[in-house]
Amino acid sequence: MFGKQKDPSRTEEATPRREQKMRNEGNVPRSQELPRMVSLYGGMALLTAFIGNIQDGVLGLFRRFYGGSWDFDPTIENVRDLAVELTWRFAVMVLPILLGLWLLIIIVQRVQVGKLWTFKVFKFKWKRFNIVNGLKQVLFSPMTILRALKSLAFAAILAVIPGYIIYSQYLNFLPMYYATPEGVAVFMLEMARQILFYTAIPLLAITIFDVWQTRYSYKENMKMTKSEVKDERRQAEGDPVIKNRQRRKMMQVVQQRMMQNVPRADVVVTNPTHLAVALRYNAAEAPAPIVLAKGADLLAERIKEVARENHVPIRENVPLARALYKSVEIGEMIPEELYKAVATLLASIWKLKPRNQQSSQY
Repeated sequence: MFGKQKDPSRTEEATPRREQKMRNEGNVPRSQELPRMVSLYGGMALLTAFIGNIQDGVLGLFRRFYGGSWDFDPTIENVRDLAVELTWRFAVMVLPILLGLWLLIIIVQRVQVGKLWTFKVFKFKWKRFNIVNGLKQVLFSPMTILRALKSLAFAAILAVIPGYIIYSQYLNFLPMYYATPEGVAVFMLEMARQILFYTAIPLLAITIFDVWQTRYSYKENMKMTKSEVKDERRQAEGDPVIKNRQRRKMMQVVQQRMMQNVPRADVVVTNPTHLAVALRYNAAEAPAPIVLAKGADLLAERIKEVARENHVPIRENVPLARALYKSVEIGEMIPEELYKAVATLLASIWKLKPRNQQSSQY
């Protein structure tokens, strides 16, 4: 099929990141036949809508040009002024149609590609001047052949069907010699309506096929290999190795700061071997005891080691250690349901300390 991906390794759909990158570079699926059909039928519709104004304008031009022809002095200035006047009047007649066509094309392009403003399409690229690749695309590319066939079909429809309709009406041409300008206009509009009606269906079929084929080819060309998808995901989410390294470094910094706070603790509650939680209570700092450090296994042993070195009391309380470790994060106050247990533990420790060493009471 025309436009199908030729590389068998490219089996994965394009990621949103790749699609956005292509859009930023101006690489979007755009049908060539859709604007052509819209401009053709839109132009005929606008011409029909403004035919009355055009008729009045043309009659006015003829009256202006022929009405004063006997008194017209063909000097350079007069001829120039007359040309400017005729050009301006003609522009006023056709300007609404041209503006309408321009607006229709803008709408069609917006519908096709969405909101897109980029100047990267104008960026100079040497590969565009590769003569060999250019000849391959022109002579051997299936897409070039398909575009040529569509253009030929489009041109054949616009040539054969209107030609046949005009030929079938040739007997009515001679009577138009005696018809009024309004009658000639009505006859021509009716013939144009027949041409539009009979060419609409085949042209619409070609346009629909072109829109579908353009998007299919674009989607196929955007496909990626599995390794490209992995690289894309790694760039978007970050390299797992680097992320793990950063996480370990962050944990080391957190643990170092945590260990620096252990000497300030009032007590270390243990599991006794698997868990360790360091608590501190100072009414001037917080209304309830705060967890300064906590850890499991090797980290718990390290907390207890630092506590021993700094003469911080260590108490074994399995239920309290488990509850503190699971429910309280470092730097947070203990929950209300643990007040009583912690108060009892701190009170037992403070009773053993000299009064002048107690900084606060629970």
